[in-house]
Amino acid sequence: MKKHILALPLLMMAVITACSGEKTDNSEQTQAEKKPLVKVRTVENRDVIQEGNYTASVEPDLINNISSSAPNRIKAIYVDEGMRVSKGQKLVVLDDVNTSTYEMQVANAKANLENVQLNYDRAVELLKIGGGTQQNVDQMQLQLTNAKNALATAERTLRNVTENTVLVSPISGVVTARNYDPGDMTGSMPVLTVARVQPVKIVINISESELSKVKKGMPAIVTFDTYGDEQFQGTITMVSPTVDTNSRTFGAEVTVQNPDDRILPGMFGRVKLNLGSAEHVVVPDMAVVKQPGSGNHYVYVYKDGKVSYNKVELGQRLGDSYELLSGVEPGSQVVVSGQSKLADGAEVEISK
Repeated sequence: MKKHILALPLLMMAVITACSGEKTDNSEQTQAEKKPLVKVRTVENRDVIQEGNYTASVEPDLINNISSSAPNRIKAIYVDEGMRVSKGQKLVVLDDVNTSTYEMQVANAKANLENVQLNYDRAVELLKIGGGTQQNVDQMQLQLTNAKNALATAERTLRNVTENTVLVSPISGVVTARNYDPGDMTGSMPVLTVARVQPVKIVINISESELSKVKKGMPAIVTFDTYGDEQFQGTITMVSPTVDTNSRTFGAEVTVQNPDDRILPGMFGRVKLNLGSAEHVVVPDMAVVKQPGSGNHYVYVYKDGKVSYNKVELGQRLGDSYELLSGVEPGSQVVVSGQSKLADGAEVEISK
């Protein structure tokens, strides 16, 4: 009986010890399981081509407003918006009701000049044979000069009236605006606007840091939403020497030759410039985390069993990678899988 009594406490101690050991093992296993598993990749500097990307609308190389020098009624307009015109082409005909009046003035001025010329010649001949005076010749010389000036004035007036009766295009280009219809009286606005579109230009804004890299004569690649991925060759033809105080940018003009008139004013253009190269850290796109509700981007960097939540500045997208302008040092190990369970300073396990 005593043997049974002594054995019972020993058995209970053994059971307690066994349970205690099992609990300790389970606790250690649970803690190990709480560490998130992540995959990491070592990143280094790479030589990255620096591209400048800009957007702007197409502008014509030259604009001409077709107007009458004086108010007049429009008889006919031969073109409409979007039509291509040639230099010297007749575009508008205005009322010529006053033309006959000015033609008569020219005829009268010519007749007067002929009469004064005859009187002058007669006075000169009389002076040669002693039948006249030098004073009379001088007076006739003055009348002759005045008659010539009167004819020139009448012809100039007629020419101006004629030019404003038939309006022609001073350049080859595209009609970009039509402000009147036949029967209207001309007013302050031009009747038509003609734009030269060979070439066209795109004015882009470059930052202060890019100014030293953008030079007159450097090539540019231009695309337009209208033509998808088709590329057009452009050239930097002007870089402004002054900064816009509001945007802190400099204007640069990109010229595209446009021989087929396919590029029209108002089209949306995208300009790409090669600004040289620079060494920057490149990370897989899977490493970049965008913070919800903001435009900030982060990368988890692994070191000594923990991760840090590093804010980064993205550069260009390079296929399945991103160029980083700041935030991660070369040689760092960045997390490329398992970020959803991470927080700044979290302990992690590296997945094999």
